[in-house]
Amino acid sequence: MLVAEAVGRTLALLGCDTVFGVVGSGNFHVTNALVAEGARFVAARHEGGAATMADAYARTSGKVGVLSLHQGCGLTNALTGITEAAKSRTPLVVLAAEATSPRSNFAVDQDALAAAVGAAPERVASGGSAVQDVMRAFRRARDERRTVVLNLPLDVQAELSGRLPEAAVAGLPPGPQPLRPRPQDVARLADALAAADRPVFIAGRGARSPAARDRLLELADATGALVATSAVSKGLFASSPWSLDVSGGFASPLAAELIAGSDLVVGWGCSLNMWTLRHGRLIGPGAAVAQVDADPAALGAYVPVRVGVVGDVAVTAAAVTHELQARFRQARGWRTAVLRDRLSRRIRWRDVAYDDGSARGRIDPRTLTIALDDLLPAERVVAVDSGNFMGYPSMFLSVPDENGFCFTQAFQSVGLGLATAIGAALARPDRLPVAALGDGGALMGASELETAVRLGLGMVVVVYDDAAYGAEVHHFGPDGHPLDNVQFPEADIAAIGRGFGCEAVTVRSREDLRGVREWLEGPRDRPLLLDAKVTRDRASWWLDEAFRGH
Repeated sequence: MLVAEAVGRTLALLGCDTVFGVVGSGNFHVTNALVAEGARFVAARHEGGAATMADAYARTSGKVGVLSLHQGCGLTNALTGITEAAKSRTPLVVLAAEATSPRSNFAVDQDALAAAVGAAPERVASGGSAVQDVMRAFRRARDERRTVVLNLPLDVQAELSGRLPEAAVAGLPPGPQPLRPRPQDVARLADALAAADRPVFIAGRGARSPAARDRLLELADATGALVATSAVSKGLFASSPWSLDVSGGFASPLAAELIAGSDLVVGWGCSLNMWTLRHGRLIGPGAAVAQVDADPAALGAYVPVRVGVVGDVAVTAAAVTHELQARFRQARGWRTAVLRDRLSRRIRWRDVAYDDGSARGRIDPRTLTIALDDLLPAERVVAVDSGNFMGYPSMFLSVPDENGFCFTQAFQSVGLGLATAIGAALARPDRLPVAALGDGGALMGASELETAVRLGLGMVVVVYDDAAYGAEVHHFGPDGHPLDNVQFPEADIAAIGRGFGCEAVTVRSREDLRGVREWLEGPRDRPLLLDAKVTRDRASWWLDEAFRGH
């Protein structure tokens, strides 16, 4: 078979069942080969959207994602989404057709582009090595949790493959075993926990698995620890009565108080960066910090740590629990009936009293989001774009578990939210997808509304519409800077949604949300877009704090 066909067949045999992309002449044959082997192709309207869909699909499904691109401009169009995936260590194979002639209009240094954004460049070098080259790229994506750009030169795609994919795939070794920590490091962490009276666990991306969650909850029970997450792992401990939800800028006042009052903070697969620890202000005076991560370079990267353990989160947590049980120690920590009652009543942002600022045809984003939290089914997957608004859906919308929240924010790019929701929706068709966008991000990614309509996705798209780039308004406005370049005339985003085939409602008050109830009672065979005209007189607390921290 031709190399283009062998590439597609190999990936399909490796279990890559869904591929996202925009088809051009350079990736036409490899995409068709994937489809011929049973993979589903999801055609996006822009390569940037396709990249983010593939990223979100991989995160939510736990599979290696696949993205198919035309040569040159197809890759450059997708670079923002690829950068987000690479920064998030998403296992993703990017099939990038590559111009052969340096005189081609499409010729660019694709290796350099991939490396510049943190992806790993690979190449199908010849017909004789094609299958092995694909296998190598797939293994790097799976085993190293890397985003890999696999270049497919046009002339090589037309060669005959020298090996059948079936034989190579049959010999594929399993993925690496979880990294076991050193016994002396387990003992040091057990010592720190045994000495602590008020420990707090903060779990990050490296703890996003049922096994890690269960082992961490067992260890928390043994040590009396409270549990929290970084933003990307929101929902991981949703079932625990001792959960503080998210640490950092999104933390509720009670959560921030308790984390700052801890005498030992343990990061589990969590970088403990400025967002998660509020520039270090959530580490109380005299508190110790421990960190567990499979990547040695992550230890102490943002804050000094007293105990650093290189190891898999689930394996390490189980080993520390066993170590403590051997010492016959069971600690209550600060788990009291009084604290449990406080957590049940005040840990959620929606339980914090506020003055409703809805007025003059604009709805307070807190009021809007609390109402949506009550209206929408609990089984949901929430995707959030970037901007001044982002904390409202992130903190006022509950999610059932870590797979209910897809947070493509490692690059902090505006415009990824809608595509994120589409990718997550295809990975979890059993849940209601909710895309939370600002008006800036909604208009940047609006082309993918057609994709959502074409796929018949019953999703809710909430646009927090303040007719501005709100982060810049509230950052520069108080100092008297002109804001003409970051404020815009009112746009009828609901009409734009209808033009793409969505159902749409303009929301200016709680009463306007009756359209949500009506849509929920219907067939849900198309997206519902809410153009929520939100109040715009207050800065978000999380960005205000971040700017002050800088």
